[in-house]
Amino acid sequence: MVRTAGIGGTSSVVVLDNGGGFCKAGMAGQLEPTAVVPNCLARPRSSKKWLVGDQLQECDEIQAIALRRPVDRGYLISPETEREIWERIFKIHLKINPSDCGLMLVDPLFHLPSTQRATDELVFEDFGFQSLCVGNAPVFTHAYQAHKKPTSLLARSKCSLVVDSGFSFTHAGPVFQNRVVSGAVKRINLGGKALTNYLKELVSYRAWNVMDETYIMEDVKEKLCFCSLDIVRDLTIARKKGKENSLQCKYVLPDGIKYMRGFVKDTSSAALKADDSEDDDVEIMGGSNPRPRRTMPEKQEEQELTLTNERFLVPEMLFHPVDLGMNEAGLAECIVRAVNACDSYLHPLLYSSVVLTGGNTLLPGFKERLELELRPLVPDEFELHVDLVDSPIVAAWKGASLMAASPDFQGWCVTKAEYEEDGTLRCRQRFLH
Repeated sequence: MVRTAGIGGTSSVVVLDNGGGFCKAGMAGQLEPTAVVPNCLARPRSSKKWLVGDQLQECDEIQAIALRRPVDRGYLISPETEREIWERIFKIHLKINPSDCGLMLVDPLFHLPSTQRATDELVFEDFGFQSLCVGNAPVFTHAYQAHKKPTSLLARSKCSLVVDSGFSFTHAGPVFQNRVVSGAVKRINLGGKALTNYLKELVSYRAWNVMDETYIMEDVKEKLCFCSLDIVRDLTIARKKGKENSLQCKYVLPDGIKYMRGFVKDTSSAALKADDSEDDDVEIMGGSNPRPRRTMPEKQEEQELTLTNERFLVPEMLFHPVDLGMNEAGLAECIVRAVNACDSYLHPLLYSSVVLTGGNTLLPGFKERLELELRPLVPDEFELHVDLVDSPIVAAWKGASLMAASPDFQGWCVTKAEYEEDGTLRCRQRFLH
């Protein structure tokens, strides 16, 4: 545990990545976060009590479970809900007293002043942290990647293009001299939440009505969806019947009696393209998606969901949203626009150090598909290198943990006394952006 000089003594530093999908929390200097929990409250149909964070992963009644999220489109909209989640993390998982600690917080890009104020009030007034330092995911992901590969071009040039595709949206953020080039950052208003909603619509139109089954359909998406490397070929295969359709896969829905969690029924088909996504690089506390049980029930007892072209059409949103009638640029075009917004001498460095992070990058084939889309848009004289970080879900947290353990950390912080004297806007001018 790292300790830094505080007001009148020493204090521990808490590192918190407050994502729209998951909260990642731990102490500065740790290699892995102590807690990775859903950033939401949940209420089963048969209960009046709301479950907080990791309690959702231990709940057996997940059918039509109601979810309440404090973060919408990446921004804090419900401080009261967030307070409950943070309180459980600090008390149960980290076992710390916030008033004895400093806080390193991972904030979204383009944070609005109103939500900045709500966050600062939560940190200083509700929990009483001694100090606060705020940075964003591209900066911390770049720092983590440079630490992992100290001899790489990214580390030597202090320059990279971080593509962060998470729960709420997708950013292409150029980083130069370990800072985000704010004027060049481009955003696609599509993330994991939008993909799940689109999958719910497709399945509800063709098979079961699953519009209320957000939690279950997120699991279906993570286990079965993949990025197609040849969309025409895969569409042709998806039209075939029977065994000729190697993309068809069945997902057994939980029945609340024998099966509390859904699972992929046939893992011997080409559906195993998505198998790699089951073995996430970080163990989510509570184990929400255990392996399928060995003993299968009788066929008539199973509620099966059959997926074919939905498996690759859902991630296709990120690459060609215009095909769905959305007025958004595709991911490859978004990256090119972000690079072109920077000085021309940075272009070869940025294309040589494209870094992928965020939960959506765990979709099988994501990296390869992006390379196929991006190469025709990049000038021939530039080398293109796309690298997927080894821990997409927690890479930003790990970078923040490294920086919070730095001897310079205290100089980046705003203390509680400074916040009370100067307010939010003046204090945040000091932070890493």
